[in-house]
Amino acid sequence: MSEEKPRSLVVVRTDVSRVEVYLSPQQTKDLDVRLARIEGHIRAVRRMLAEHEDCNTLLIQLAAVRSALNQVIVKLLEGHIDSCVMECVTTPEGKASLASLKKALKVVLRHS
Repeated sequence: MSEEKPRSLVVVRTDVSRVEVYLSPQQTKDLDVRLARIEGHIRAVRRMLAEHEDCNTLLIQLAAVRSALNQVIVKLLEGHIDSCVMECVTTPEGKASLASLKKALKVVLRHS
């Protein structure tokens, strides 16, 4: 019986001695910075809630958090497309199609 190896979005352990990283160090750093900023923003919103800030202010701040999280999703998807999906596409038509997909994902997530 074969045991399934744990898998994450950023790192996949393929065996005990080898780890493959699919995001570049710069992409990983960028995502971490964005997530840390969101984390701080969430703490500020919790503090505002505890201090009984008005609902309009809270809603505006939560919309900003959602927008920032959408940008993290966009960046992660772009990294995935650039590193994993792009390897599977070798024709110029495939690359143009992926560029179009990245653009559409940005629009869709911006409006979600």
